[in-house]
Amino acid sequence: MKTQIWIAVSVYVLVAIMRKRLGQEASMYQILQILSLTLFEKTPILCALRAIDGEANLAENVNQLILFDF
Repeated sequence: MKTQIWIAVSVYVLVAIMRKRLGQEASMYQILQILSLTLFEKTPILCALRAIDGEANLAENVNQLILFDF
């Protein structure tokens, strides 16, 4: 059990460092999801993360209702 906790903390810290060094604006959740999907593919990390930026631009153009207006 302790090993799983330390592995999870280590992965979170490594992804946080990677996000800061690469200057990614994607959330930690999005980066972890992309990494989990491309875990067994031979895709360079930078290429996989560029796909996030392209999807984010498409998502901004979609008309979506606002549930709460703060």
